[in-house]
Amino acid sequence: MDFISAYASDLSLIELVLSATLLFLFIILISYSLILFRKTYTYQKKNINSNVDDNKLPGISVIITSKNDSEELERNLPFVMNQDYPKFEVIVVNSGSTDDTDVIIKAAEQKYSQLYHTFIPAGADEINEKKLAITLGVKAAKHDIVLFTEAYCRPASEKWIREFGLEFLKGKDIILGYSRILFRKKIRFNRFISYDNLIHHLKFLSLTLYKKPFMGIGRNMAYKKEIFFTNKGFSSVLGIDGGEDDLFLNYISTKKNTGVVLSKESITETDSVDSFSTWKSIKSKYIYTKQFYKGPANFIFGLGNFTKYFFDFACLLAIAISILYSNYILLGLSIILHLIRFIVQLIVINKNSFLFDGKKFNINLLFFEFIQPISNLKFKKYANKRNRYR
Repeated sequence: MDFISAYASDLSLIELVLSATLLFLFIILISYSLILFRKTYTYQKKNINSNVDDNKLPGISVIITSKNDSEELERNLPFVMNQDYPKFEVIVVNSGSTDDTDVIIKAAEQKYSQLYHTFIPAGADEINEKKLAITLGVKAAKHDIVLFTEAYCRPASEKWIREFGLEFLKGKDIILGYSRILFRKKIRFNRFISYDNLIHHLKFLSLTLYKKPFMGIGRNMAYKKEIFFTNKGFSSVLGIDGGEDDLFLNYISTKKNTGVVLSKESITETDSVDSFSTWKSIKSKYIYTKQFYKGPANFIFGLGNFTKYFFDFACLLAIAISILYSNYILLGLSIILHLIRFIVQLIVINKNSFLFDGKKFNINLLFFEFIQPISNLKFKKYANKRNRYR
């Protein structure tokens, strides 16, 4: 304490304010890492589902909407159909496709007795076409739980449906899962895309574990039909481009009715991201609907981004001033705090990545952290411009 008092007494007002600011911002950022983003892998470490008799598992209807995705559907549908689960059906909704989707579905129906299909004719309302397709699938489902994925996705395990079924036994109405991205070929910024996808999931999964659910993704989520009809389907998001998964869940999820499934067996995956522009199209949909979210999520993560940039700026300013005035204690403080913060974040991100993706990050994390909020702003401009001209 005497050393700290002596050090503080020798500081100028600027150096004192900088030191206090650095410590304050450091504590906030460390809290984001250790309290928020660490929550997912610590939860899963303790969450081990016990064996349950098949007769106790709920029936589940898997719903897939497909619009001109015949190749992806043909490649991924067998992974959905060959699930180790006693009571399930798969409903594919052909949403006005003009390719071979209908042929693929009818051929698959000859092979799989639990596969059914319906369709929306071409020329349906473009803005609400996906919502119409999902509504049709939900109405056609014979089971009380509907599980969603996309034609361009496949389960990473034959236990996919089972993992969701086990979670619903815990009394939740909505269960959110993880969907990872694989790459069939090396594309531009593929490592950044993996990082961005990981952070996107960690945000809504972590807040859900803290009973602050605010969104989910249609590539891997489930809910009870009752909650869909109780909320009058997609009436709250009609007229908004997208929103049939994230925005809809933002409106209907509560701290009591929403849970997560984080096991490796519950993951879905896609290898359809064959370029950065493809990822931009997928990502921009969520960036656009984000502006309509209710609740504290936008503030929480906006504050995190602001704090991160402010901390970096304060560190650079402290280094410059400490060199100018030969204050090597301030120089060491700024470097050590930044290094500790980076190491803690690296450990937390890599542990989460091992849980979901298996990718390992290193010094590239510094670059990814810096550019992600900037790329999100660019995606937002792109999404808003695209929707203005629809």
